[in-house]
Amino acid sequence: MIKKILLTFILINTLTGIFAQDKFTLNGYIKDSLSGETLIGANIAVKEEGRGVTTNQYGFFSLTLARGKYDLLVTYVGYQPRLVSIDFDGNKTLNILLSQGLSDLNNVTVVGRKRESNVKSAQMGKVDLSITTIKSLPSFLGEVDILKALQLLPGVRNAGEGNSGFYVRGGGPDQNLILLDDAVVYNTGHLFGFFSVFNSDAIKSLSLIKGGMPAQYGGRLSSVIDIAMKDGNMNKTEVDAGIGLIASRLAIQGPIKKNKASYMISARRTYIDALTKPFIGKENSFRGSGYYFYDLNAKVNYIFSEKDRLYLSGYFGRDKFDFNNGKRSFKVSIPWGNSTATLRWNHIFNKKLFANTSLVYNDYRFSFTGLQNDFNINLSSGIKDLNAKTDFDYYATPEHKLKFGAQYTFHTFLPSVVSGNQDTIEFKPANVQRKYANEYALYIQDDWDVSRAIKLNYGIRYSQFQQVGRYTAYTTDADGNKTDSTLYGSGQTVKTYGGFEPRLTVRYAINDVSSFKAGVTRNLQYIHLVTNAGSTLPTDIWVPSTYRVKPQIGWQYAAGYFRNFNNNMFETSVEVYYKTMQNQIEYREGYTPNTLKDPEEDFVFGKGWSYGAEFFVNKVKGRLTGWVGYTLSYTWRRFAQLNDGEKYPSRYDRRHDLSVVGTYQLSSKWKLSSVFVFGTGNAISLPERFYFVDGTLTQEYSRINAYRMKPYHRLDVAATYTPVPKKKRKYTGSWVFSIYNLYSRANPYFYYFDQEGSATQGTLTIKSKQVSLFPVIPSVTWNVKF
Repeated sequence: MIKKILLTFILINTLTGIFAQDKFTLNGYIKDSLSGETLIGANIAVKEEGRGVTTNQYGFFSLTLARGKYDLLVTYVGYQPRLVSIDFDGNKTLNILLSQGLSDLNNVTVVGRKRESNVKSAQMGKVDLSITTIKSLPSFLGEVDILKALQLLPGVRNAGEGNSGFYVRGGGPDQNLILLDDAVVYNTGHLFGFFSVFNSDAIKSLSLIKGGMPAQYGGRLSSVIDIAMKDGNMNKTEVDAGIGLIASRLAIQGPIKKNKASYMISARRTYIDALTKPFIGKENSFRGSGYYFYDLNAKVNYIFSEKDRLYLSGYFGRDKFDFNNGKRSFKVSIPWGNSTATLRWNHIFNKKLFANTSLVYNDYRFSFTGLQNDFNINLSSGIKDLNAKTDFDYYATPEHKLKFGAQYTFHTFLPSVVSGNQDTIEFKPANVQRKYANEYALYIQDDWDVSRAIKLNYGIRYSQFQQVGRYTAYTTDADGNKTDSTLYGSGQTVKTYGGFEPRLTVRYAINDVSSFKAGVTRNLQYIHLVTNAGSTLPTDIWVPSTYRVKPQIGWQYAAGYFRNFNNNMFETSVEVYYKTMQNQIEYREGYTPNTLKDPEEDFVFGKGWSYGAEFFVNKVKGRLTGWVGYTLSYTWRRFAQLNDGEKYPSRYDRRHDLSVVGTYQLSSKWKLSSVFVFGTGNAISLPERFYFVDGTLTQEYSRINAYRMKPYHRLDVAATYTPVPKKKRKYTGSWVFSIYNLYSRANPYFYYFDQEGSATQGTLTIKSKQVSLFPVIPSVTWNVKF
């Protein structure tokens, strides 16, 4: 496979040299003129040719043209366009600076990408949301949350009331690949999932790909969320701070050496524990209990030369919940969190070849410690990765942009390890052992402008996954008793899986403002999130594919029509999709958690499929901006050992999903925004019959997910006040007033059944009751920038 990729590259490079003997190449970076930040996805259009290129995720571009003079129009949303005249009489390097535009109120643009990209790009199901847009939306308790903003897009549904988990086109929460500066983030939730771990002050760009996943991404079936942290201001020091109801933020960025090196540090912490402590009396049973979370983002980068740049970035976040009941000598401590570190090296080999090499470390840990009198118990789980990857961008011609690369990951899985002691007696039961795995991938893809009408993005990825030792595989009888074992030494292969993952999307431009797109992708997923709740909680565990657990396999087919109106003021699209998913995992019927054995012993395997249609109308210019997204979808599962082998709606199934998002620039000082969401209630199983067995009330449940919760709907509003800064002041401030759930809708969180009366007297009645979390919640946040 490696030889084929190299031969393909050499052949294209040779042919390009033969047919481009009188052509020259311009390359460089597009940057913000004030901060020096590179601009991702900036557009460089050749006016004479009617074509152009876009910058990659590091702001780099390369453009090859025949000898002659050309006018290049450089554009990026929110910045003033710039016209650059270039004489292509030799190879050149040029860094182009763009200034942020001061738009009038009637021409406000909030979408963080170039206009017409939804029509002209071959990529399907990709959405770029600007951080400015996300910050202007109403927020829960004043905390801006990028993952909740993504849930407002068609095809993306939330995991439940107040939860930052999400599902894409019928896939599970583990089927979303979430990257922060190339590092995988395995648990995205703070406060048991109510907030995401991503601090918007540290984020530079955000992209969601929910269909037609390019070959550079892999390991998940449903979607990719690629998040880049800010590089840091190269020219001056900036300070951003915010104080909200439950958390405060502080971000500092600036030059280490002007135009050569910069840094960015961003921190956030809640103070729920500090606010509640004065109100808990000494005799209160909750004295000494509390909860808080904090996170830290940091990044430095250094430009060694025009060809070399080094980045070092990291994230560290922790949640800590403590319960201390002094009266009963009962204590609980539950810490969990993520750590990531990324070292990246950008190198320009020549005018056409750009490379990025990354070394990545990420670690997710959860632990539980319980103490009562002299009895102590500890439970821990987690996953740790060491990753090395290299990616190449090769700008063969203006019609061909090749991307190829390779990556390797070493996984360490720690599923549910329990230990404890009582007085001097320690016990370490036969816990689930650590599991290790190697994951490899090679890929190559091409963006090919076949003609003015036809554009292709096609590629292929080959991936392989090896479970390796140290590991002991057990043979069991029909009753689950272990009868034999096989010991695998360190690094010895236990089981190997692999396969090709072809990707293809095609765009046919009907005219300058409309196009038709279609795509097909195959994905393999080798690691799995095991959960009972259907949302990302810290107690969920990640497990690898093993000799017993096969990798998930997904095929997705999609097609869509894209059309812009009124000089690109309105972007509209209709997309349909069909997705199949093999080797899906659920717990067996009647499963109860047991930390003393391998969770694989309680898995059952089946298949899933989903299909639907997504409608999107997005207004990107004017005082009023925003979008309307609607999804009609069906998501099914079938397991031979569940539901009598009959298909049933998945917990991720939502028939109707509607989001209406609006932002209105009332004046230079006031900005108003609102969000309305409506969705079909979650599918659930409920008890249908109650009866007594030996005096004990017993319940008999329905088929899986045979019932629905009440529909979910909610209206949020916000107003941002930004006073005109005084000349002598060196800072600017703003106030954000928001109301979550304006009309206080009691949305169901879960149902339970309560008993009233007496069975012996014949007056017993059983009634279902609903638990709701959040009524109307106002909040206020003060933001300041130096």
